[in-house]
Amino acid sequence: MPPGQRGICKVRFNDAGTLRAPWGYTAGVAVDPVEKKPFFHALPGAAALSFGMLGCDLHCGYCQNWITSQALRDPQAVAPPRDVTPEALVATALERGAPIVTSTYNEPLITAEWAVDVFRPAREAGLVCAFVSNGNATPEVLDFLAPWVSLYKVDLKSFRDRAYRDLGGTLQRVTETLRGLVARGFWVEVVTLVVPGFNDDEAELRELTGFLAALSPDIPWHATAFHADYKMDDTRDTDARTLLRAVEIGRESGLRFVYAGNRPGRVGGLEDTRCPGCDALLVARTGFVVRRNRLRDGACPDCGRAIPGVWQAPPPGRLARAAA
Repeated sequence: MPPGQRGICKVRFNDAGTLRAPWGYTAGVAVDPVEKKPFFHALPGAAALSFGMLGCDLHCGYCQNWITSQALRDPQAVAPPRDVTPEALVATALERGAPIVTSTYNEPLITAEWAVDVFRPAREAGLVCAFVSNGNATPEVLDFLAPWVSLYKVDLKSFRDRAYRDLGGTLQRVTETLRGLVARGFWVEVVTLVVPGFNDDEAELRELTGFLAALSPDIPWHATAFHADYKMDDTRDTDARTLLRAVEIGRESGLRFVYAGNRPGRVGGLEDTRCPGCDALLVARTGFVVRRNRLRDGACPDCGRAIPGVWQAPPPGRLARAAA
């Protein structure tokens, strides 16, 4: 990065040999159900204080957070920032009864220093910290995040490298990130926005879910419905039948927890969590609303099988695991 220039993400700046990174503002703050992130195996029904900055390293034409993620590239994306401190964000989470603090809306990897400075007081207060990310990470940033982040959602956009390069990344970088997250002990959930004509081919979905199942059959995979947005307003929305077929493929690949999203009430019980041992209903959902939670200490109440996930907050302070 030459002196006086910004990096490709446009958030870092070489100031006469000193690297400047964004800090001390948000372009969006909200309290959402954790299911909206989506995390289905983390404190069901809990509120998550969500905060984001500006910018992204990718440029997806269908981005549903483009107001913030593309604000540094697209003059039509206007999300005015406001100054805030990490302590103020944590205080808001505590006031609103949100046990989870989530870096989201833009790509949090490119503003990881700020996120960790928020997560430090959050962890001291006993809150669970989460990343909602495209997964275009390096091993160094995963090591940096590991002492502070419990939950990590990766948006696995495609399983074709050409598609990723069109968006500004590579498939290999994201698959290596997923391997690194699992190896470091993050709780990982994966989302694929199923976009007609882009990544809904059955062969591609089979390769994608096969990769996840080989990594860990316990990774929850969310196949979610696309709706026309941003620069892809002429693409048809994903119908429920396509989502149902995607879920079937995921299960055939060996994934134990497969969900259909963005079509509440139209995908049968595919928003619910069931026991992979005895098929008992564990968590019933409609959209982002938890209607019933039968889990007992993270286990099935009928057969006693342990269900993988984060069912209670870790003790205050740094996480017990050390960075790799």
